[in-house]
Amino acid sequence: MTNASTPAAAGPADDLTVRFVDEPDEVASALTAVDAEVVGVDVERADAHHYFRRAALIQLGVDDHCVLLDAVAIEAFPEVDRFFGPERLMVLHALQNDLEPLAGRAISPDRVADTAIAATVLGLPTGLGTLLEELLDVHLDGDKNAFQRADWEARPLDLEMAAYAAGDVVHLPRLWEELATRLDDTGRTDWYQQELEAMIEQTGEDQRDWTRVKGSGRLSEEERAILRSLWQAREAIARGHDIAPNRLLHDDVLRDLATDPPRTAPQLVRRSQRRRPQLRQHAETLLEAIQRGQDADPESRSVEARRWTESDRALHDALRKRRAEVAADVGVDAGVLCPSRPLWTAIAGEPSDGRQLCELAGLRPWQIELLADPLWEVYVTHADDGDATSDSDA
Repeated sequence: MTNASTPAAAGPADDLTVRFVDEPDEVASALTAVDAEVVGVDVERADAHHYFRRAALIQLGVDDHCVLLDAVAIEAFPEVDRFFGPERLMVLHALQNDLEPLAGRAISPDRVADTAIAATVLGLPTGLGTLLEELLDVHLDGDKNAFQRADWEARPLDLEMAAYAAGDVVHLPRLWEELATRLDDTGRTDWYQQELEAMIEQTGEDQRDWTRVKGSGRLSEEERAILRSLWQAREAIARGHDIAPNRLLHDDVLRDLATDPPRTAPQLVRRSQRRRPQLRQHAETLLEAIQRGQDADPESRSVEARRWTESDRALHDALRKRRAEVAADVGVDAGVLCPSRPLWTAIAGEPSDGRQLCELAGLRPWQIELLADPLWEVYVTHADDGDATSDSDA
């Protein structure tokens, strides 16, 4: 299958041609088969065990052609980067999974579209297979879960895997055309643009954070200081050795070490049955991190972990309920319109009006426009009820 035009076994269309490219000097010529204004792109990754997100296969597709670029054999694709200049649109599905591994292969498109984000603001299903079935009457072949677990670095590339990879991209241009029309017809193109820009910005940020360790908010301030120090040490080790952090030391074990710190390296290693060989190599470094955490100032709790009153909880429930009603009215998921957790931050900030309430929750302009007045009405009503209760008690 190397450097050849190969019909995809069980492919998404009988006349689909798939070309696998594993030689750098073949990339430019292969791109001529997908020379269109809108091109679908996807990345199959092989980074489950790694710290850095890395591409194993990069797919580019239009209606009847797909190019599979071997990111195992080829380090960088400057030709593809030039291909996606200002005149060409790259269509992805859930770009947060793909932009980083693409950048790792020297591909930074000038223009991108995301069919998952478009579906989200339209209130449609976000799964690619379901979207294709409902909007284009296209049915993808193969066991998606099995292919997602497959070893995409294995070569030669299996023909059924090639067909699956092609199916993920060749319909994206047509799907985007349909979604873009619906965005325009419903007046939600601006909603989509705001969500797209926010997602691109978030994708460029480091989302790893020690407070994301499950249960960290329930630890004492002293234990949180140890957890933070341990997390930072694990990150440094994982980054330096390109190991997935949880494969070095799982979050559950990390939290256990913070609540009941070991005193010796053998004690530390015994805490993780599955990671003992790796831990032996880094046990002393982790012990030093525990000591630094014990010597550090206590780590205060976040806003979400503060002591909330029954009145606070009642207000949060009321705001969530009103948000859900507005979401149902416009036909989007309540969590898309406004996630529940940021409403705690809004309550803690003691806003002076509806716009400030929404800004404290980190909402974007389209969400603020829909929610500022309804949420503020709830907030004020709740405050008035609280005052009335206080007067009655007096």
